[in-house]
Amino acid sequence: MKQPIITAINLNLGYNKDPLVIKNVNFTIYENDFVFITGVSGSGKSTLLRSMYGNLVIRDGQLNICGFNLFNSSKSNIYKLRRQIGIVFQDYKLIKDWNIEKNIMFPMTINKISKQFCKLKTERLLRHIRLEHKAKKYPLELSGGEQQRVALARALAGNPKIIFADEPTGNLDDYSSDLIWSLLKGVNEQLKITIVVVTHRMPDSLNMNYKHLYIEDGVVHEMA
Repeated sequence: MKQPIITAINLNLGYNKDPLVIKNVNFTIYENDFVFITGVSGSGKSTLLRSMYGNLVIRDGQLNICGFNLFNSSKSNIYKLRRQIGIVFQDYKLIKDWNIEKNIMFPMTINKISKQFCKLKTERLLRHIRLEHKAKKYPLELSGGEQQRVALARALAGNPKIIFADEPTGNLDDYSSDLIWSLLKGVNEQLKITIVVVTHRMPDSLNMNYKHLYIEDGVVHEMA
């Protein structure tokens, strides 16, 4: 039986003293779920995702991620949580002055993993994203789709329990988007990693089981 990995209970989110963006929502995401979070522009999709990786202070309620309650959570707990998750951004956030190999190694380097293991795992990840021939290239020498594949490999480097992706195909053409969706599907099905994706456009054809959370007026609805 799958166990909950993300639980929101009466969760309220907002910025400073502004009106609430997410209002008293409740939902559960289980291990190995593939979850789409959608809604119109400004509905709070990215706000909700930011709270899940500890980048937004919770106004009220509970948000439990990988066993950590993020309400009034300490910086040390946020750090421990982030060692269990991977994040993929719309604008990739690769380090421009580092080659592709070094960018992928980054999560392992900060966790003081041995250089030999880092090298071997990075080679495997490069093969997985089909970019082993560009290991020594720099981000700006790659297309947007290739940079996003590198960002996904970097997210996988730390053996995460969850990958959060914020509009991962928002800047990509149809071919590159399809490839990213295929890679995320493979990560979910083969590596059993929970995937949570904010997107304004769900893929037209993705042959898999998934959960769909739709945000409207600050309320999260689970779609059938």
